[in-house]
Amino acid sequence: MRITLTRYGMPQIIVIPMISLGLGILGWMFWPEARPWLQVILLVDMLAILAFFRDPDRKIPVEPDILLAPADGKITDIVEVEEPEYLQGPAIRIGIFLSVFDVHINRAPCSGTVAYIQEHPGKCVNALNSEAASEENQATCLGMLCSDHPAGKVKVKQITGAIARRIVCKVRVGEKLAAGQRYGMIKFGSRTELYLPCDNRVEVLVKKGDSVRAGTTIMVRYTHRV
Repeated sequence: MRITLTRYGMPQIIVIPMISLGLGILGWMFWPEARPWLQVILLVDMLAILAFFRDPDRKIPVEPDILLAPADGKITDIVEVEEPEYLQGPAIRIGIFLSVFDVHINRAPCSGTVAYIQEHPGKCVNALNSEAASEENQATCLGMLCSDHPAGKVKVKQITGAIARRIVCKVRVGEKLAAGQRYGMIKFGSRTELYLPCDNRVEVLVKKGDSVRAGTTIMVRYTHRV
């Protein structure tokens, strides 16, 4: 499988390896006592940065009545909440924690049009603390209008964590997204939440502790019961 690097991380992909290479050369020339361990440490650091910004291709499921995972990671909570910002009513929130080892690319859970984008300033508490991170941390909310999907509207919330301090959301209001399409990322460990309106047709297919993959894992399926 061919694995590419994301354009969202190009500044870090270029600058950090260059700094590591320069430090390695200087250390080899002027600090012989540190050979070769300094160079090994810097090489590992450089490879870790490249691995973090990996962006593997995904085979997107083609089904009309599903919602896909918007991020890689582990399911931490599935709860019913009031969502006054975009859905404006009772909603199901599915939280995903992304460790530094996960792919950090965010993908659209279904096809639709970007109808709402809002950045929220805040803290950077541990993203494993679901409620505190959801309510207090810096975040960017993306609302999608999904006219050809039974959900109607969905919201994806990118949230910083204790390490993550940079949210990338590279879409604009009015832009159309296909299911599984890349639209941004969160840099260095974080949390992503999917919100969908409460509906008796909703069948949540994941549970707390499950590992999911953005654009690949089917998290929700809509049945035809009324």
